[in-house]
Amino acid sequence: MTPHTVFTVGHSTHSSSAFLSLLQKHGITAVADVRSMPVSRFTPQFNRYAVERALSDADIKYVFLGKELGARTEDLSCYVDGRVRYDLLARTSNFVSGITRLRNGSQSERIAVMCTEQEPLDCHRCVLVARALEGSGTAVEHIHGDGHVEDHGSAMRRLMANFGLDQEDLFRTSDERLQEALDRQEQRIAYVNEDLRADGTPGR
Repeated sequence: MTPHTVFTVGHSTHSSSAFLSLLQKHGITAVADVRSMPVSRFTPQFNRYAVERALSDADIKYVFLGKELGARTEDLSCYVDGRVRYDLLARTSNFVSGITRLRNGSQSERIAVMCTEQEPLDCHRCVLVARALEGSGTAVEHIHGDGHVEDHGSAMRRLMANFGLDQEDLFRTSDERLQEALDRQEQRIAYVNEDLRADGTPGR
């Protein structure tokens, strides 16, 4: 059975009711939380157990996949000079297992992968998780804070444009330019563990 579309969404600073309305507008029946640390000082309504309760009251299922698909992995083999490398993370057994669970779940549920950032391009749910899903044959659509939906291909074209890489290039294919855009965005957003930095210089 072919997996259905998986959505992504950022809880941002929404109120609980606004966030639930956003999910309900798109018929979401299950939320997969991919935050490594599902707590927030600024938006306590999205602390793990608070959001789980709110979703349950709205008859939306909740699953925590931060261990499998979180950006702040505990697997030290995924760090280079203190920074998480998404290509290494994507090959770990935990990550592969998480992607498989999403694909399988999408056959019976309309799933939204949830993280923090409102803008998909600023979040690993888009640059890492959605990319892995699309690579495995699952379509991904990103729910924005105003309610509109953007397919993953459009998001990637927007990412390329952000770095001035959206124009045809005599010497590089579109895929090569997209890879450069992804690499540059990863440098901007990937988690840095200061304790693992070799040179002692401050990171992000």
